[in-house]
Amino acid sequence: MRKLEKGAVGGLTVAATAMLLGLFLEGGRLAQILQPTAALIVFGGTLGAVLVQFPLSSARAALAGLLDAFAGEPLEARVRMEKLVSYAMQARRKGIVSLDPELRTIDDGFFRKALTLAIDGMGAREVRDIMELELTRLEEEDERAARVWEAAGGFAPTIGILGAVLGLIQVMQKLNDIGDVGRGIAVAFVATLYGVGLANLLLLPLAGKLRLRARERQMLRETTLEGVLAMIEGASPRSLREKLGAHAGERTPAPVAQMVAAR
Repeated sequence: MRKLEKGAVGGLTVAATAMLLGLFLEGGRLAQILQPTAALIVFGGTLGAVLVQFPLSSARAALAGLLDAFAGEPLEARVRMEKLVSYAMQARRKGIVSLDPELRTIDDGFFRKALTLAIDGMGAREVRDIMELELTRLEEEDERAARVWEAAGGFAPTIGILGAVLGLIQVMQKLNDIGDVGRGIAVAFVATLYGVGLANLLLLPLAGKLRLRARERQMLRETTLEGVLAMIEGASPRSLREKLGAHAGERTPAPVAQMVAAR
């Protein structure tokens, strides 16, 4: 089940509120920055540039990443560690083949594939070679969405400047009316505001957030692989607990410790 990322939503809300409050404190009005033409140039130009650089499959991955950034599925590393230790106990008592019925209960594709290879009788070296290739493939998939948003964050400010230049070209044709010139310059610079604001308040932070989420998923996969390899090698649940705790960079959760102590 997806969980709302309160930090991401709250951060975006705080940034937008601060910008609008600053505008109002200076005597500005919301209508001054609501310019459909500027929005069309910046959003449309940025989208077009992204589609030129990336294939449609990457653009779709970026949209899926948007959902992951604001409402991602929680990574239950502690639950995974508990399950690995439990499976190690069962494998030592009844053999690793006894874990075959458990495969249908595993939702994570990486975990299921690694355990399937182990149950099929592959050695630790073979499983590691195969699953490290899978790790590389999944890492590349996770990185695609972040690269799209990062590229969009690079394009948006430049497109905003282009929008401002287009507006100034129109202003220069009305120099005989100084009032129109002032209003035209203000409107022209709204495109720059849109480009810089879009890049720094949304696009670049999104890329950073997706990279962080991707690294968390990769660490969970690496921990899972180490657990499965330890089962193949016949490691004791106690040593597996210590190994997984060290690999994950955290202390082993209490439920795992209790299970091993009971063993």
